[in-house]
Amino acid sequence: MASSTLHFSVRRRPPQLVAPASPTPRELKRLSDIDDQEGLRFQIPVIQFYRHEPAMAGQNPASVIRDALARTLVFYYPFAGRLREGAGKKLFVDCTGEGVLFIEAEADVKLKDFGDALHPPFPCLEELLFDVDGSSAVLNTPLLLIQVTLLSCGGFILALRLNHTMSDAPGLVQLMTAVGELARGSSSPSVIPVWRRELLEARPSPAPFFPHPEYEQVPDTEGTITPLDNTAHRSFIFGPREISILRSRLPSQLRGASSTFDILTACVWRSRTRALQPADPKENFRIICIVNIRGRINPPLPSGFYGNAFGLPVAIATAGELCSRPLDYAVELVKRAKSQVSGDYLHSVADYMVMKGRPHFTVVRTYVISDLTRAGFGDVDFGWGKPVYGGPAKGGVGVSPGVFNFFIPFVNASGEKGIVVPICLPPPAMRRFVAEIQSLLSAQSAL
Repeated sequence: MASSTLHFSVRRRPPQLVAPASPTPRELKRLSDIDDQEGLRFQIPVIQFYRHEPAMAGQNPASVIRDALARTLVFYYPFAGRLREGAGKKLFVDCTGEGVLFIEAEADVKLKDFGDALHPPFPCLEELLFDVDGSSAVLNTPLLLIQVTLLSCGGFILALRLNHTMSDAPGLVQLMTAVGELARGSSSPSVIPVWRRELLEARPSPAPFFPHPEYEQVPDTEGTITPLDNTAHRSFIFGPREISILRSRLPSQLRGASSTFDILTACVWRSRTRALQPADPKENFRIICIVNIRGRINPPLPSGFYGNAFGLPVAIATAGELCSRPLDYAVELVKRAKSQVSGDYLHSVADYMVMKGRPHFTVVRTYVISDLTRAGFGDVDFGWGKPVYGGPAKGGVGVSPGVFNFFIPFVNASGEKGIVVPICLPPPAMRRFVAEIQSLLSAQSAL
């Protein structure tokens, strides 16, 4: 594990704008009514760690990636534009061709200094992904910021920050993969990007045909939004043994019918709620599961679509029920919430966004989980091979950082696969959360 006391200095060159390598259309492109909802109007950080590759001796990763990025932006030219807001909070991309922010840097640290089990939280992240002054607003700023930091061992770190309204995880991986392909010599991406955001827009006469409790506006009567000024960050690793123990705690009819995501989401939701020690057992607590609708919508989204294409189904339980009942209660609720998601559901969300002014999803007494174990960040190759780690730079991102989190793939030194869950909680609640997880994993259920 990387040492939490690891410190190093980073020397950055002045940030520059990387524009498309050849002329691109100057036009205004509408985001979808899924893209521009309030809950996606934030910057999401990603980080990739790459080893030294002897075959690339003499090649500067920053130069290679910057050149490939410029050529990739010819295909993904909306990323070189700027976001504007119109009537009714509708978002548009003004395809100005100004470019994305790029920073080249060097650090006096080796890859091995980060440890052999890379996962969030990462030391000195603010140095590896520098917040260029004036760049972090959602509107009228670069839609992508990339920093390539060369390490003293010959490896490098690529960190980026994406305006989430532009893409979800599959869309971002599609873009990064294209940069990698062009960096390795291709003349064009293997998957040609497709805009088609109108496929996820509201109907001319919006009329939601599903209830949408995920967007219910709930007052924070008990102060249960995680405070930002005093939080502990820690990652938990669930390997095959841990998942097997959790699965064994379910009744026999649920064990085979529940996915790893179902079980782990229920475990984290229940344990986190217990750790927060809700004052009122009748208060509702929520878990929102981000569900990719690619493959669930008819007609299907075209290959190459890189917009946001997911739903936010919610499960709701009172604190008393969630904390006192066994794990299978939470598993059943998670499974039921996921089953709601379909193409019709997402079109209903689009209608709801237009009718209700693009509200933020509920954040009070809510936890949001996004499963990135199969997103593909770990396969992005710029010529130096696959990353040692690829994925979210930290847990707890978004407008309410204690609310939004990820499941991240993990491989240990012996090649065993697992899932990393970064957790962000106030220190006393973190200590209780650790105890809850240890209790669940201490022995197999008698069921």
